[in-house]
Amino acid sequence: MSPRIQESFDVLEKIVQAVGLSPNGAEPIRLAENDLWRLPGQVVVRIARRGQSAAAAREVQVTRWLAQNSVPAVRPLDMDQPVTVDGRTATFWEELPPHRAGDESDLAPLLRRLHELPSPPFTLGEIAPFVRIADRIKSAQSVSQEDRGWLLRRLEELQGAWKELPHGLQQCVVHGDAWGGNTAVTLNNVILMDFERTAAGPPEWDLTSTAVAADTFGKISRTKYSKFCEKYGHDVMEWAGYPTLRDIRELRLTSFALQTANDNPATLEQARYRIACVRGLAGPRPWGWKAVA
Repeated sequence: MSPRIQESFDVLEKIVQAVGLSPNGAEPIRLAENDLWRLPGQVVVRIARRGQSAAAAREVQVTRWLAQNSVPAVRPLDMDQPVTVDGRTATFWEELPPHRAGDESDLAPLLRRLHELPSPPFTLGEIAPFVRIADRIKSAQSVSQEDRGWLLRRLEELQGAWKELPHGLQQCVVHGDAWGGNTAVTLNNVILMDFERTAAGPPEWDLTSTAVAADTFGKISRTKYSKFCEKYGHDVMEWAGYPTLRDIRELRLTSFALQTANDNPATLEQARYRIACVRGLAGPRPWGWKAVA
């Protein structure tokens, strides 16, 4: 067992024992921003980073509300949760049936359904597009002082631009991290996942994720992007506020690459490339950014 897996398993062991479960037979699914483990009995444990207990609680609350509204989404176990042990918070979920990862065409109808829901009977809070960006930039270990200063100044500019966004679609419940990979396609359904950033806000925030996949990453073709817009019923790129949301997304993704490079030097080249791109030093979009993990 690698040191990273062992460290996560040690946390898992304490958490599951606290709720009367056994860690025997646990298998890691993915260890990244959150650590996901599979337990025997079709149970998935999601361990959040430190300081994310409020987000974990909101995710459970949101998914229970979605179940009441018959929206196909991951389902939390019927138990008192989240659970926090030694400063680490975890949530417990029903394991999905056999599935494949979804894409933007699977996402669009679910997003529209989510955005059309009435307001929930609890307070969600406003979307926080800049959460952790400053901390990631300041704690980046392999960035020059010049680049760090530029990124922090750019963050301030975008914080001001966010407050001046032009009128757009009606505010609603937004997923917060809406991309095709947060859908799972089973034999009979498409299921929406990962609600830790769900909040109240402009639906354009969710739509911008797919737009950036085409506009910044060049990951999806313009034809596929057009089909996404057709299925949802709106093209966020035609909105005057889109460049601001795109630039915020790009800065978020750059800061995430910097955070990842702290632990995985193999991603440092991509992090530095993203800095060059957002600074206007790498030519026009799409920039062909690669995923980091």
